[in-house]
Amino acid sequence: MKKDIPIPKVEDVYIAVVNEYNAIYKTQDWNAYIINNKDVDLEMVLIVTNGYSEDKTTSTFRKKLDLLPKKNYAKIELMQEELFALNNSFKVSFFEGNQMFDKTYLFRKNTINLKALQPLPLMDVKGVLVK
Repeated sequence: MKKDIPIPKVEDVYIAVVNEYNAIYKTQDWNAYIINNKDVDLEMVLIVTNGYSEDKTTSTFRKKLDLLPKKNYAKIELMQEELFALNNSFKVSFFEGNQMFDKTYLFRKNTINLKALQPLPLMDVKGVLVK
C-alpha cells in the first residue's frame, strides 16, 4: 500500500546529535534533536529510533510531536555512548499541510564522536548532523 502513495522528498529537516553539558547532573550528555529549517510548521511528527548491528539490536523508541514550528528544533532523546558502536536509525514521518513526508536518517556506527562535530542550523552549538 505504501508504494501506491506518492511521498515527496524531505528537505530542510535534519537529525542532529549534540554533546552538551547537563547542569543538573554535572555531566556531558549526548542528545538527539530534530531540526525544522523549513519556513512552515510540521504537524504530527512521528519519530521511531533504534540501534542495530549484525548481532545486536536495541529496543525501539517512539516519540510524537503534535507540532514542530518553523525554524525550530526539539529534543528527541538522550543517547548513551554505548549506542555509537551501532548504526542508529531515526525514521521520521510528518505532515506539512495535507501532504505526508517520510524519511529515514542513519548515523552509521562510530560516526557520532567529538571529532565529527560541526555547526548546526538554527542551534548555537556544534553536533553531528544527518541530512
